[in-house]
Amino acid sequence: MTVAIDRATGKRHGDRAPRPGPGQRLKHGYQRHWYAYAMITPVAVVLGVLVLYPLVYGLYLTLTDADSLNTARTIGVNHIEATYEFIGLDNYKDVLFGPTAYDRFWSHFVWTIVWTALCVALHYCLGLGLALLLDQRLRGRTVYRLILVLPWAVPTFVTVFGWRFMLADGGVINSALDTLHLPTPLWLEDTFWQRFAAIMVNTWCGVPFMMVSLLGGLQSIDTALYEAAEMDGANAWQRFRHITLPGLRSVSSTVVLLGIIWTFNQFAVIFLLFGTTAPDAQILVTWAYYLGFGQQPRDFAQSATYGMLLLAILIVFTSFYRRWLNRDEQQLAI
Repeated sequence: MTVAIDRATGKRHGDRAPRPGPGQRLKHGYQRHWYAYAMITPVAVVLGVLVLYPLVYGLYLTLTDADSLNTARTIGVNHIEATYEFIGLDNYKDVLFGPTAYDRFWSHFVWTIVWTALCVALHYCLGLGLALLLDQRLRGRTVYRLILVLPWAVPTFVTVFGWRFMLADGGVINSALDTLHLPTPLWLEDTFWQRFAAIMVNTWCGVPFMMVSLLGGLQSIDTALYEAAEMDGANAWQRFRHITLPGLRSVSSTVVLLGIIWTFNQFAVIFLLFGTTAPDAQILVTWAYYLGFGQQPRDFAQSATYGMLLLAILIVFTSFYRRWLNRDEQQLAI
């Protein structure tokens, strides 16, 4: 095989140039994209201050025994230095495997899973049903859309406080049930009815988002597919199963994932309905708040440990969820 050599440089034609080092690549990238770096720097700084620093500091707290009695604080003119100590992974062992692990973590974990599954299922099913209705040619469809979006447009605290007043002992709901000579549940006192009320209120708040998202997905499906299926003799259920659901697949996977993350971390509904007075109705995020701010002494280390465990659970779930979706899409493509 003949190799041509450049007489001036002594290099063989076809040889690759040596790859520049990391410093040179970084310098070259900065020279080419300095404007982009300048644009994203403020966002990166804000995210670092609001997200990265609290996350790193929270991780550090999980490795200590910090609480409101041994952290640095100022009382009047006196400044008291911090006396908490580094204890390693003891907080994680105590939360997951300690003598009170079931009452303090696992019972709330199971209820959080049930709460998330029921709420997201109701959000999706009711949202899809309403989206299918609004996708039809109805008189006054715009008015219906406006009315059904209102629960999502109203601030959450206003909605939850309204439900709290209605669910009180002398509220509208119990008064109506009493008028009909029906049992009047203790919505805000009994554990079962507390959980039922929490799911009901969260469903009211979350259905409009699913409805709007799925309605947009429905309107992106080509109507020619329905016409062709109808001409082939497909009934309504067959058209829904073989055209609507596959057409909504990408939208559904995204909104279900977002719904799971938001519901798993849904602090406002539980806290505004019950505060810290319903320990058996608390999900993990509100229980973490209770440990850190709702009791004395406030246990900052345990609260931060719950936060890290919540983050780990969501990261693992999201990874498996996306992997499952990608594998399913590959099988459909085959």
